[in-house]
Amino acid sequence: MPHVEVNLPIKAPAADAWQAVIRLEDYAAYMENVESVSVLGETESGARTSEWSVLLKGSVLEWVEVDELDEENRVMSFHQVSGDLDEFNGYWRVEDGGDGTSVVTFSVDFEIGIPLLADMLNPVATRALRENSEHMLRAIERRITAAL
Repeated sequence: MPHVEVNLPIKAPAADAWQAVIRLEDYAAYMENVESVSVLGETESGARTSEWSVLLKGSVLEWVEVDELDEENRVMSFHQVSGDLDEFNGYWRVEDGGDGTSVVTFSVDFEIGIPLLADMLNPVATRALRENSEHMLRAIERRITAAL
C-alpha cells in the first residue's frame, strides 16, 4: 500500500498549530487545493465524520472519513468510510518543537483500488498526494504565522 508522510516545522506554538489542524471546516477558505470540508457530525467520544472534496492534479477526489482526536498527544487519526479511493487512512500530528515552534506531520496510506493499473498509478498518486500534503501544511503555516 502506498504511503506518504510530510513533516513541516512551523514557527508557532504547538497549541496554535493543533487548533489550525483540527479546524477542518476552515480548510477550504485558505487551502487552494481543498474545495470543501464539512463536519457532518460528532459522537459523544469526540469522533467526527467529515466530508471532503479535494483537487488532485486536475481531478476532484471526494470521500467521507471518521476523524478521531487525541487532544493530549495532538494526533488526529482518520479513516475513509466511503469515497473515491479503496482505502485512505492516516493521521495529523503536532509536536512541540521548543522555543515556540512546532512540527506538523501529515501521514497517509492509500489504495487506489485498480489492481491492474497499480504499478502505473501508485507512483503518480503518491507524488500528487505528497505535493497536495505539502501545500496543505504550508497553508496551515501561513495561516498561523499571519495571525501572530
